[in-house]
Amino acid sequence: MGRKSISEVGVEDLVQAGLTTEEATGFQRVLKDSLSCTKGSDPSEVWRHLVARRVLKPWHPHGLHQLVYYSVYAHWDVSSKGPPPYWFPSLYHSKDTNLGRLMEKHGPSLLGPLYKDPITILNIAECCLLPTSYPRKDDDSLAIVWRDEGSDDSSVNLITLKQLREQVISVAKSLDAMFSKGDAIAMDMPMTANAVIIYLAIILSGLVVVSIADSFAPKEIASRLHVSQAKAIFTQDFILRGGRKFPLYSRVVEAAPDRVIVLPAIGSNIGIQLREQDMSWGDFLSSVGTRSRKYSPCYQPVDSLINILFSSGTTGEPKAIPWTHLSPMRCSSDFWAYLDIKVGDVVCWPTNLGWAMGPFILFACFLSGADASVTKLGTVPSLVKTWKNTQCMKGLDWTKIKSFASTGETSNVDDDLWLSSQAYYKPVIECCGGTELASSYIQGSLLQPQAFGAFNTATMTTSFVIIDEHGNPYPDDQACTGEVGLIPLYLGASDRLLNADHEEVYFKGMPLYKGMRLRRHGDIINRTVGGYFIVQGRADDTMNLGGIKTSSFEIERVCDRADDSILETAAVSVSPIGGGPEQLVMFVVLKNGYDAEAENLRTKFSKAIQSNLNPLFKVSAVKIVHEFPRTMSNKLLRRVLRDQLNREFSIQSKI
Repeated sequence: MGRKSISEVGVEDLVQAGLTTEEATGFQRVLKDSLSCTKGSDPSEVWRHLVARRVLKPWHPHGLHQLVYYSVYAHWDVSSKGPPPYWFPSLYHSKDTNLGRLMEKHGPSLLGPLYKDPITILNIAECCLLPTSYPRKDDDSLAIVWRDEGSDDSSVNLITLKQLREQVISVAKSLDAMFSKGDAIAMDMPMTANAVIIYLAIILSGLVVVSIADSFAPKEIASRLHVSQAKAIFTQDFILRGGRKFPLYSRVVEAAPDRVIVLPAIGSNIGIQLREQDMSWGDFLSSVGTRSRKYSPCYQPVDSLINILFSSGTTGEPKAIPWTHLSPMRCSSDFWAYLDIKVGDVVCWPTNLGWAMGPFILFACFLSGADASVTKLGTVPSLVKTWKNTQCMKGLDWTKIKSFASTGETSNVDDDLWLSSQAYYKPVIECCGGTELASSYIQGSLLQPQAFGAFNTATMTTSFVIIDEHGNPYPDDQACTGEVGLIPLYLGASDRLLNADHEEVYFKGMPLYKGMRLRRHGDIINRTVGGYFIVQGRADDTMNLGGIKTSSFEIERVCDRADDSILETAAVSVSPIGGGPEQLVMFVVLKNGYDAEAENLRTKFSKAIQSNLNPLFKVSAVKIVHEFPRTMSNKLLRRVLRDQLNREFSIQSKI
């Protein structure tokens, strides 16, 4: 697939891609008619024309989308042109985006007077809850739209801005009666309307949210409660998912918190026995009595602590990262500029307030005026892969979606091709950053063409260099691969950690650039010809094969397409016990219902790598496993696989 040019694709190819003979004949006629208008054109113009005419439909088999896309770009030279684009901004659309309108309005006066008065006292939660003229947001605007778990056939639930504000204030009054300003209050809950209300109420009260994901084991919950010195924790009795009930309160109690406030997963009554010092949601809300009083938010300096989040733990012990009122400003500005979130948009993003993406999306929506069909859909690549392979989303109407967004791990080109095709090739905006940055440092922009699995710009106020293995920066206009070094003047980035040395974690050992110590992020990225960026994994995931440095991502990208049985691969290198060159081992997860021999896959992987990457590379072994070890945020833990191999080598050496 993809070796024929688009003009050579025939009815037989279309049938193999999933169409009936009759459908294939009709499709080829439409395809030839469309191609007749682009004869001799650059492949990117051919693809632009096919998408504009909607030749490919969301309900067409994915094999057909693959055939057309890869055939259009069959002779595209990535080495000289960079990744092939699939989405192109129009002048009209560009001027209508948030960022475009800002540039139209202020571009001519770019060298005019600078702002003179920075914000010095505010409460970011209050900013989310008050009606504003810009963005246009009044009391009757929809704030949250949801459907209860297990109630797919029921109508959706709605909360207006006024209703949300009243409920947040009600919770804030109870918090004021129990805790002191600056106290840390943890949350271990699914992403529900009540979770949003509690999160905003904690900040409105001048308290500090401690974000804990609802998937954590008691040990992980306990470590986060200890680091944050949380005075109490909000949780649910159970988690409802897929028609099943999973205990949550009992897990939280094992972590030995001082006090737990428990919400019911269903109805208004808690279905479990509570500890003596704990209390139900109903008792908590009634703790201040029925008296009514005007509520005054806690106004604070912009650098005051509002939220303690934890890194995913990809590189070891999770870091406790403090967010201030400035952090939501940074993350919401990124979403406003690059995802183009505006009044009337409905943003859906599978996430949790225990991960940075939860607060990201909460502030981005409320500060941008988005309200409650979905127009912006956020994803993670492994979720998209599951949707594509299981076809569980088949028959759904995605056509109202204006754009997708993807974060959390490196995207797969073919999976993104499938995702974009479901909405007539709307753009998939890639986002890459970190909790400690309160933002992305590179992202996709709607003012520039998009390529699958690639980024096209640094985010606003962000500058970085790509450095080689000796710490020297590559020229900004040179295609290259190396480690990211962030310029340390970075709006919204952390300046301290609660359980580690901030200087040692992010700056120690980084080179100087123009008199400034670069900030470490840990990503290896490739700047392509054409100015795109492709993340190739973490710096600690690089390997040295035969004296040549390469990344796990490059190898996995090639091996993922080497055989139809493969769901995903993980590339790991290990050094033999007795010394010698690093050996490449491929871990493989197969698709459901497929079977494969490890030795057969090893041969296929070696051929694919030698043909597409380097003829000197070879795969030493293949290990087929049921699943990969991952962090709670679903990031692949290659170091765990590497440790497993080292243990096996150590045992073998003693036999």
